Amino acid sequence: MDPHQSMRRLSSRRAFSFPLRILAGLVFLLAGTVSSLTVLEVEAQDSPSYVVTEDGPNRFPLSMQGNPAPLYVSGDDHKGVLRTANDLQADLKEVTGTAPSLSTQDVPSANQVVLIGTFGKSPLIDRLVTEQKINPAGVAGRWEAFLTQVVEDPLPGVEQALVIAGSDKRGTIYGMYDLAEEIGVSPWKWWADVPVKQQANLHVLPNRRTESPAVKYRGIFLNDENPALFNWVNETFGGFNHEFYAKVYELILRQKGNYLWPAMWGKSLFDDDSLSHPLADEYGVVIGTSHHEPLMRAHVEWDRYGNGPWNYRTNADTLRQFWREGMERMNGYESTVAVGMRGDGDKAMTEGTAIDLLERIVSDQRDIIEDVTGKDASEVPQVWALYKEVLDYYDQGMEVPEDVTLLFADDNWGNIRRLPALNTPRDGGYGVYYHFDYVGGPNSYKWINVTQNERVWEQMHTAHRYGANRLWITNVGDLKPMEFPISFFLDYAWNPDEWSAEELPEYSRQWANQQFGPEHASEIGDLMDTYTKYNSRRTPEMLSPDTYSLTNYREAERIVSDYNALAEKAQKIYDELPQEYRAAYYQLVLYPIAASANLNDLYVTTARNRLYAQQGRAATNPLADSVEAMFEYDAELTRRYHEDIADGKWAGMMSQAHIGDTGNWRAPSENEMPEVETLDLPSDADMGVAIEGSTKWWPHADTAAVLPPLHHNGPHSRSIEVFNRGQEPFEYSVETDASWLRVTPNAQQVDTQQELQVTVDWTEAPSGRREVPITISGPNGTSVTVQAEVVVPADTEQIAGFVESNGYVSMDAAHYTAAHGVAPIEWQEIPNLGRTGSAMTTLPVTAPVSKPTKESSHLAYKVHLSDADSIAIHAHLSPTLDYRAQGGFRYGISIDDSPIQVVNMHSDSSHSAWQQWVGNSVNVETSHHAIDSPGQHTVKFWRIDSGVVLQKLVIDAGGLQPSYLGPPESEYVSPQDSTD
Repeated sequence: MDPHQSMRRLSSRRAFSFPLRILAGLVFLLAGTVSSLTVLEVEAQDSPSYVVTEDGPNRFPLSMQGNPAPLYVSGDDHKGVLRTANDLQADLKEVTGTAPSLSTQDVPSANQVVLIGTFGKSPLIDRLVTEQKINPAGVAGRWEAFLTQVVEDPLPGVEQALVIAGSDKRGTIYGMYDLAEEIGVSPWKWWADVPVKQQANLHVLPNRRTESPAVKYRGIFLNDENPALFNWVNETFGGFNHEFYAKVYELILRQKGNYLWPAMWGKSLFDDDSLSHPLADEYGVVIGTSHHEPLMRAHVEWDRYGNGPWNYRTNADTLRQFWREGMERMNGYESTVAVGMRGDGDKAMTEGTAIDLLERIVSDQRDIIEDVTGKDASEVPQVWALYKEVLDYYDQGMEVPEDVTLLFADDNWGNIRRLPALNTPRDGGYGVYYHFDYVGGPNSYKWINVTQNERVWEQMHTAHRYGANRLWITNVGDLKPMEFPISFFLDYAWNPDEWSAEELPEYSRQWANQQFGPEHASEIGDLMDTYTKYNSRRTPEMLSPDTYSLTNYREAERIVSDYNALAEKAQKIYDELPQEYRAAYYQLVLYPIAASANLNDLYVTTARNRLYAQQGRAATNPLADSVEAMFEYDAELTRRYHEDIADGKWAGMMSQAHIGDTGNWRAPSENEMPEVETLDLPSDADMGVAIEGSTKWWPHADTAAVLPPLHHNGPHSRSIEVFNRGQEPFEYSVETDASWLRVTPNAQQVDTQQELQVTVDWTEAPSGRREVPITISGPNGTSVTVQAEVVVPADTEQIAGFVESNGYVSMDAAHYTAAHGVAPIEWQEIPNLGRTGSAMTTLPVTAPVSKPTKESSHLAYKVHLSDADSIAIHAHLSPTLDYRAQGGFRYGISIDDSPIQVVNMHSDSSHSAWQQWVGNSVNVETSHHAIDSPGQHTVKFWRIDSGVVLQKLVIDAGGLQPSYLGPPESEYVSPQDSTD
C-alpha cells in the first residue's frame, strides 16, 4: 500500500472535487474583489491524503525520481508568501533530496510547474481566474481560505500545473504549509526534531480542494516562561529577540494558527527587539497582548517607563500617554488591541471598582485608538478579556461597544467560566482564553502536560456551538512540552466539525503517525492518550505522599504499576525506533511518560517509607534509598533532555522545579526530595503482620486482624504482608483449616518482608458468608491470626448487572446497560475522558433544559445489591462550571421507578469547593436513596441540563472506603436482557 494513502490528514480530511470545465459566464475575481459566482455543486468525499507516491491518471508529478517540479510565485505577492515559498522549497529538498527551482519573475520553462499566489496580488493567479482555468468560488473573499488544484494546460508551454491560491496572505501560506504536511514534513520538524522521511516520487491527486478556518483568530500565549523557556531562549538565542520569535511564528503558521500573545514575564516583544513585531506582520502572525496589557503595551514596560501608580483614578494622564505610545508603535501592523484594565501585575483592581470607571477607561482607550490610527475604532480589532474579576463586571451589566470581541476565559484549569447566551451575535464576536499551564491557586502547574485532548474537545466543542468562535487562544507556558495539546487545539480551531468525540483516538494515532510513521502509530497514540489521562488526575505539582491510598483498593499499588507499565511500553518503542526518530520520541513521548511514572512512584514510595517506619519494618531503610534513587533519576532524565538529545539543543528547557511542597501555590525554586525516615533495627528477628485495608500491624494492634471480604463477584484476592522488624532473617509458616482457601507462599524465609496472596477455589467454597482463620507462625513463638471473610451468594444464577461486593458498587459511566435519548437529545461517549474510564454527556450542547419525567433521556445501570436498606450514590462529574450563569447544572438520579431526585452540581459554589474540584479533577455529588429489598435494581441517571459530564457512579451500601479515585469498577454479570 502507498504509505501516503494510509495517512489520514490532521488538518482536514475532506477533499472537494470540482470539474475542470467551469460554467460559461463565470464572473471572476479581479484586484481582490469578488462578484457573484455561478458554480457547479461541489461533491465532498473522504480522502486520506492528496499526495501519493504512485503515478496515475491526471495526477501531478510533484517529484519524479527525486526531481521536484519547479515553483513559481510572483515577486509582487506578499513578503510572507515569498518567505513561505522558500520554506516549501526547503521542505521539498528535505523530502526528495533535491531543491526545486523557485522563480519570482518568469514562469519556469517546464511541462509541470507549481504555481503559487494570492488572489489580487498575483497577476498570474488572477489571469488563471480570468481564463477560467481555476474557479475562485469558496475561496475568494473569505478569511484565510486556499485552494489546491491540478490544472491541465494552464499556460502556453505548460502542460500541467499544481495551483496553490489563497484568498489572502495567510490563505496562500497555509496552502503551501498544507502541501508540506502532505509530503511528510511535520509542523514540529524544528521544535521537536521530527525527522523528514525521504520520498523520491510524489504525485498530487487531481481533485480540487478548498479549506478555510472556522475560528478567525487561533493562537498561543507564551506565559509563565521563567525559568524553563527563559533559560533555553537565553542559551540559544541570547534573549527573546526576533530570531527566537521567527521560530515561533513559523510553528504557528505551519499549524494553521495565526495569533500570538508573546512572553511577558519581564519581557516585551515590542521593546526588547524592535524587529520582532514588524517580522510578525511580514510572516503573517497577528500579535495581541494578554488580558492585562492594554493598547499594545507589555506589562514590564510600565516598570521601565511608567511614572506613578497604575491607577486610572489618580494617574489617568500618564496612563493615556503610555497607551498612546503603544498604539503609535503598532504602526499599522496587523494586531488585536486589548482594552480595559486590571490591577498592576495581573491582579484585580481595587476592590469595589466602579463599573462606570472601567467603562470610562475603555471609552478613553478607544479615543486614543481613533486619534492615533485615523480610523473609526470599530475598524481596529479590539479584545476585552473577561478574566477573573472582570467577568463580574460583565455579569453586573458593564457594556463595551459591539465591535469589541468579548474574550471569555476558563478558570485557569480548563473549565470555561462563561459563554454567550445562545443567538446573541455581536459585531466583534466572542472568544475563549484557555489554559494548558497556570501559575496560581490552588497550585501552579507548569512542568509537564496535564491536559487531556478529550477535555479540550468537550469544552471547545461547547464554545463553538455557543458561537464563541472569533478568537481561541491558549496559555501554553514554555511551549514545550505542550506539543500534543497545542497541535490538537489549533487543528480543532481550524475546523471543529472535523473531529467528533468518537474520532479522538484516531486523532492521536494520526498525530503519532505524522511524527513517527505508521509502524508504531497506534501504540504511540494510545501512550499519549493514557499518560495525559494519568497526569490529568492530579497535576504532578499537587502530588504528595498522601494522594493515593496505600491500604484501600490497592490504589497506590495500581497507580504505580499502571504508570510503570506505560513507561516500559514507551521505552520498548524507543528501543525499536530508528536512531533518527529517538530525539523527537524522547521529547514528545518517553520523557513525559518516564518522568511522570517516576514521580508517582517516588511519592508512593515515600508514603510507604513513612508507614513502614511507624510499623518498625526492616524495609523502611531500603525504601528511603529508593526515594533518593528516584529523585536522582528525575534529575538524570532532565540531564538527558538537556545534554544528550539533539546535541544539547534543548539545554534548560526542562528546568522547571516540580518536586517539593512550598505550602502555597508557588512552585519550589528547586526540586526538593520529600522527607523520608530511617530506623536503627534490633539485631534479632521480629515478625510483624500487616493486612490489606489497614495501617495497623499485628501482634501490636489491639484489634482483630480481619481482611476485607473475598467475594464471589470480586475482588478475588487479598494480601497479607509478613515483615521483619529486625536484622536477622526468619522463617514463617501458614495454616488454615479450609482446603478451598489458599495462601501463597505458605512458608518461606523473610529477609525484609513477604507478600502473601489469599485466594479462593470458588468451585469448592460453600454458599453463604464464612470466616476462616489464617494462622501465621514466626520466630520466638510469635503467631498472628488473620480472619478471612469469604462471601458466596446463594442466588448466583439470578445475579445480573454490576454486583455489590464489600459494601459498594462502582460503575464507569460508559458501561451503561441502556441509553435512552429523546430527540433531539443523544447520549455521547467521550472516549478516555476522566480519571478512570470514559465519560458520558449529551448532545447537542445547546439543547434546552429537560423536565425530568419518566420519559426523559437517561442512562440505565443494572445493579445487584446485597442487603442494605439505604444507599448513597456518588456521581463523579467533570468539574464543569456554570457557563450559562443560570443557577447551576442539574441531573436526575433514581432507583427503579422511585421519584427522580434532582441534584444541582453547582449547589456549593464556594471557592473552597472549586479548589477541591480542580485539584482532584472531579466534582463528586451525592444523593441518598431507600432500597425496598435486596437483589436486582436499576440506577437511572437523568439528563436535565446540557454540559453535565458523567465519569463514574459509585454506590455506597455501607462499605465504601476512602480513596482518591474511588474503588475500581465492580464485576459485571451480563443480564438476561438489556431493557430498563
